[in-house]
Amino acid sequence: MRTFGRILLLACVLGGGGCAGYHLGSTDGLPSGYRTITVTPFKNGTLEPRLNDDCTFALRKEIQRDGTLRLTADSNASLEVAGEVVRYERFEISFLSTDTTTARDYRINLTARIVARDRSSGKVVLDREVTGHSLMRVGSDLPSAERQTIPLVATDLARQVTALLVDGTW
Repeated sequence: MRTFGRILLLACVLGGGGCAGYHLGSTDGLPSGYRTITVTPFKNGTLEPRLNDDCTFALRKEIQRDGTLRLTADSNASLEVAGEVVRYERFEISFLSTDTTTARDYRINLTARIVARDRSSGKVVLDREVTGHSLMRVGSDLPSAERQTIPLVATDLARQVTALLVDGTW
C-alpha cells in the first residue's frame, strides 16, 4: 500500500506540474475587448513619393495575415491605428571593387510614427516610432531597384507594428 501511495503522490506532482504555465484569459496579450482594428491611411512626411500607400497596404495585409485582430473599415472597430512616415534613409553598405565611389549595396530604412487609439475612450494605447529596413542590391538602375525594395521595407515595418499591436505590450 505504501508504494501505491508514493505512485499516487508522484502522479499528482507530475500532473499538477503540467498546469503550472496555464493561466486564464486571452493568450495574445491584448486587453479584453480589443478584437477589431481599422487602419487609417498613413501620412507622408518625407520627400519620397508614395511611401504612405505602401505602408498602409503592408500594415493592412500583415494584420490580416496574423489573424489575431479582425481588420474592418467601419467606425465600430475597437482600435484605430494611424501612421505617419517620418524618415526615409538610404545608406551605402558596399562598393564596386572596380570603382570605390559607386555603391553596390544599400540599406533602406523607413521610420513611421504609429499611434493606436482606443475608439471607445479615445485613449492612446500605443504611440511610438517604428523602423523597418531591407537591403538593396543595385544593378544598372538605382530607381528601379529602389522601387522594388520599398514594398519589402514597408512589409518589415508592418510586421513590427503588428507584433506591437498583437502582443499588447504597450
